[in-house]
Formats: sequence, C-alpha cells, structure tokens
Amino acid sequence: MRPRTTLLALALAVACGGAHADEGMWMPSQLPALAKQLKAAGFKGDPAALGDLTKYPMNAVVSLGGCTASFVSPQGLVVTNHHCAMGAIQLNSTPQDNLIENGFIAGDLAAERPAGPGTRIWVTTEFTPVTDRVLAAAKGKTGRDYFDAVEVAEKQIIAECEQVAGTRCSVANMYYGREFHLIKQLELQDIRLVYAPPRAIGNYGDEIDNFMWPRHTGDFAFYRAYVDKHGKPAPYSKDNVPYQPRSHLTVSTAPVKAGDFAMLAGYPGTTFRHRSASEFAEQIEWQLPSRVALFGGMLKTIDAATAGNADAEVLYASTVASLKNGLKRAQGELEGLQRSDAVRVRRDDEQAMLAWLGKQPGSKATRAGIKAMQAVLDDAGATRERDQLLSTIRARTELLRAAITLQRLAAERAKPDAQREGGYQQRDETRIEANLKQVQRRYAPKVEEAMLADLLRQYLSLPADQHVAEVDAVFGSKPDGLEQRLDALYAGSQLDTEAARLAAFKQDAASLAASKDALLHAALTLQPAWLRMEEQSKQRSGELLRLRPAYMQALIDYRQSQGRAVYPDANSTLRVSYGKVSPLSPRDGIDYRPLTTVAGIVEKNTGVDPFDAPKPLLDAIAKGDFGSTADPTLGTQTVNFMTNLDTTGGNSGSPVLDAEGKLIGLNFDSNWEAVSASWMFDPRYKRAIHVDMRYLRWLLAKVYPAPNLLKEMGLPAE
Repeated sequence: MRPRTTLLALALAVACGGAHADEGMWMPSQLPALAKQLKAAGFKGDPAALGDLTKYPMNAVVSLGGCTASFVSPQGLVVTNHHCAMGAIQLNSTPQDNLIENGFIAGDLAAERPAGPGTRIWVTTEFTPVTDRVLAAAKGKTGRDYFDAVEVAEKQIIAECEQVAGTRCSVANMYYGREFHLIKQLELQDIRLVYAPPRAIGNYGDEIDNFMWPRHTGDFAFYRAYVDKHGKPAPYSKDNVPYQPRSHLTVSTAPVKAGDFAMLAGYPGTTFRHRSASEFAEQIEWQLPSRVALFGGMLKTIDAATAGNADAEVLYASTVASLKNGLKRAQGELEGLQRSDAVRVRRDDEQAMLAWLGKQPGSKATRAGIKAMQAVLDDAGATRERDQLLSTIRARTELLRAAITLQRLAAERAKPDAQREGGYQQRDETRIEANLKQVQRRYAPKVEEAMLADLLRQYLSLPADQHVAEVDAVFGSKPDGLEQRLDALYAGSQLDTEAARLAAFKQDAASLAASKDALLHAALTLQPAWLRMEEQSKQRSGELLRLRPAYMQALIDYRQSQGRAVYPDANSTLRVSYGKVSPLSPRDGIDYRPLTTVAGIVEKNTGVDPFDAPKPLLDAIAKGDFGSTADPTLGTQTVNFMTNLDTTGGNSGSPVLDAEGKLIGLNFDSNWEAVSASWMFDPRYKRAIHVDMRYLRWLLAKVYPAPNLLKEMGLPAE
C-alpha cells in the first residue's frame, strides 16, 4: 500500500486523468493542477491564481459559519442568502417592526443594524499542511489516547497561530485522518445588516418550493463588516468603520445562458461519499427515517406552542426555518438514496474493493485496519436512539443549553487553558458570552418546555437499560407529572434574564455549584452524564481516527486502478467546483430549462403565504420595465438559474462566477433529485440552484430600491 504522504498527489494525478468537470469539491491548492480541465471547461482566468488565497477571487469569498458569503465592494459590503441572514433579520424584528415580513433597507451607514453579538465573518488567509506534526505523538497509541494526542497537537498549533489578535485558526482533517491542514482566518466581529428583501421575496415558496425546480426565490441579503479605526477586528462600536477587503467580487452585467461556464467557491459543510457500506446502510435504514420523525415532531410541537402568540412566532421563526429545511432535506435525501439503490450500490462497490485489496501484496495490515474499523462502527449503534435524543435536548433548547454551557465553562476554567475541552477555551469565551446575550431573542418559556417535554417523553419510552441515571434524577423516570416538573424547573430559574446569565458567566465552579437556581442545579446534576458520554465518544472517535486511514488508502488505490478520482469529503473548508449552466431531465417526459423568469412568480402567486408575492413586485412585473437586467433572448427578467455544480449544505450564499471570474449568481439550494448528493453523487440528477444577479440588481433598482448599494457595487442605477 502507498505511504500517507502520496495521497493528495495521487488524488490529483487521477483527477487530472479523467475527473468529471461537474463532480468534485476541490481544495484551492488543487486547482493549479487542474488547469487543463478548467481551460477545457471554458475558464478564461489564470488557474494558478485560484490556488492563492491572497488573490482575487478566493480572498473575496468568506465564511459565515454554516453559510458562505462574498465581498462585493471595497467598503466591506457582503452578499449572502436571505436564509443565511435570517438570524440577524429575526434578531432585529418585533411584531411592531417586523423585518422578516417587511424587509429592511438601510439608507446609509448609520441606519445599518447590528447582526448580533455572535455573528462573525471569517476570511481565510492561509491553508498549510501540518500532518506530520499532528500525528507525531499519536503513533503507537489507540482509542482515547490517540484522540488526545491528536487534540493536544492541534491545540498547540492553533494556540501558536492565534498569537496575532483578530485571528481564528483551526486544523482541518482531510481524507478522514490521513492529512491535516492548518487554516488561518481573519475573524471580523462587528457585522451589520444592510439590506433584506421581504419574506415573500427572500423566501417565496417556502417549504413547498424548497429543493424544487422551477424556482422563483430572491434568496439574498447584504451585510457589512466593520473594524476599529486602526483597521483591526473589534466588537461592535459606533466608532468602528467599514472593513476594506483586499479585493471584492465584480458583479457581472452580462447575460447567462445554458452551456455557459460556471464556477462556485464556498464552504460546504459535510459530505459522506467515502464512508463505508455499513454507514450508508445505517443512514438510509435508520438515521434519515428517525430524523424525519424527530424534526417533524418538533415542528408540530412548536406550531402548537406558538399558536396565537405573535411574539413567540417571531422568536422561533429562525428555529422553525432551520427545522423545516432539515426535515425536507432528510426526506429528499432518503428518497434520493433509495431511488439510487445506494445500499446495494455501495455494498457491491465495497465488496469489489475488498476483493481487489485481498489480491494486493502487502495489504494484510490495511485489511486488518478495515476490519477493526467496522467493529467500532458496529458497536456505536447500540445507543443511537438515546444519544440522538439527548444531543437534541442539548442543541435545541436555549435556557437549558445556557445552564449546561455555564456549568461546563466554569469547570473547564479551573484547568490550564491548553487542557480545557475544545469549545471552552479562552478563545471561545467571547462566542459563548455572545450566545448568552442572544438567548432572549430566541426563547419563550412555554415553547421550550413543550419541546423539552416531547423529547423527554421519547427518551422515557426507551428501554430501561438505555436510561441515564442523572437524566432521570433531573426530569424523572416516568412520564407522569413531567409537565409539572418542567414548570417547577423553569419557574425556579433566573436565567431567563440576560443579567442573570452574564452574572453566572463570570462565576467560578464553586459559586455555580452553590447556586439555588433550578436550571443551574439541574445542569450540574447532568454534567457527569455528559462527561461520561463524551468519554465514550472520544474513545470511539480516537479509534476511527486511527483506523479510517486504512479504508481511505484502500479506496483511493482501488479508485486509481479504475482511473477514477478521490477528492476529500467536504468539511466546512474552502472548496471550489466548476461546471456549466445546465438543464435537467429528472424523469421520463420531463425536461427543465435552466433559467426561470418573473412570469413564474405571477403564475404561482395565490396571495396566500408562501405564494403571496408583494404588491410592489407584482406591479413592477406588470409594468415590464426591466431595463438592462432583462435577458436578451427571453425578453424578460430572469429570477433563478441552475448549474451542475457540486454543492451541499454550507454552500448557501456561495458566489457563482462566470468564465471571467465575475459574479453571476448566489447559490441557495439544490433540486429534489440531488438532495442525496452529500452521500452519493449522480451527474444525471445533481443540480445547484442560484439567484440570478440580474434579478437582485432589478429588485435594488426598480422594486425595493437601494441606489446607494448599486452605486457602491459599481452597477448601473437603471
């Protein structure tokens, strides 16, 4: 088997020998080696420049943490998706001033609103291999010891990297533990909301149209990044000034048509295309069906708990939007993987790989590693239902999560910073404090209690041997009287005030342990259970981190024997895909054009949410005054377009560039048939859906005017 250090070179060699242009989420550093393919696909720029994070266009593409955005002016103006900015829109909304429904336009810099203390923009500046250093101390170790050795090395590297103020660093795991890269980012902390269209434009069609084509959604919004007067990242201050990026994207004014070259840069979340056959089976046979049931139940609970309460509906708007998107994504992914017969296809492929591997000289150790990896995966499924419910309780509550975070932070502060748990180090405290400040804008007591009661009922229905003593001690071991226990728990807490949360944030472990606050006491009782489950998880993760490289090495060698490429699964790091504006024929007798127009908005309009197009938009469409943004062939205003670019969650807001590297669209969705692409890529069906920048320009010029933004981006005022 080949040594570790040749994996990236091997993947590139195979890729250059015959990868499909529309498949692959490439690291920028790989793109210069793909120069021939990029040129053949129609790219007119310099492929070598795409590998340089300090040059246009890569230094204009930024991460929002879960979404992507890009600079579009020299004054720190950032464009992303409406749904990516939804948290900031909701944070600034009240029933009396509902920015969600009405939209928001800042007439000048002074009118821009803070996006929230936890909102960040990260600009990637360096991407450096650190594999040898990360793995040096892990050699010869197993399980938790292997995990700890890797974690200690990563923390040391990150601590050194973050000596420069305003810098955020991380170590990215590529090829499942075979390679590690240090990622250095500028962390911009003062982010402000500049422009958001009304909900009936930014989310036109809502969940009915989500993951569907044809689409007619103006899913865009603008932020602006600010820094202190010295040009350094700083928290919000009225004295801060707009950040001046090294470069910004130029918005194209050229038409877009089928067959045109397209390229996308962004921060895709996670793909699983290189996972084992057993993991494919678990995803399809258990994980996705259980997620559909879980998210669907939570949405029903929130809907019932907020009914007739306008304030609560606003507070939970962002949560509901997230759950709806997650639910539909899980439904589409399940349908797509079943349509592709993914369990059988992946199983047959893996069996063929193992048969090939058995014939290769020197493969005994690799085969043993793969067998050991499978044993770890098999063991992990024993408590999957319980683990999913308890992790959801921690992630989807606000006040309880705040209490759990406060107790854990206090415990970790007693340790030297390098020994603290990741997420609770000094570098994380600003983020934690910001999250504590935002709780009030996303929390209503009766809604959270209803959500928690529903999740706990599911937990209590599990077999007794899956119960956790500490959880039962806090919430009870029987469903009888559950609501009353939760009422008492929340009534006995002061954490529903920002002042109490921030006061607790400053206290040490002993002070919090002595607190009479009911939620803080509950969190302290629960902490040993979380730590115990965390220990089990780290033991398992350490083994998989040690053993998965054997599987990856076998897979990449086997793919090489087939003349196929293996690129790293996505992991929220900067990636690039390229392809073209493409039609779609998903089923017999159905052929979709790759562009939609405003005519579709009118056709879908019912006057009822989610197809309640605003009157100013309908009037402007009827008037037909599209100016230079009209498509010269179609003779009307386009709205969305479709490409065969390789995307997944996290690519929301990613800029779509033309052959000259100019901005032609914003990625915001995939088609229904391609939702499963995070696990299995099928070029017949994989399409990405984008806001046409011509539609954005028309809205800013004619419908919800923002002439100041058009001027700032160097665009005609129409």
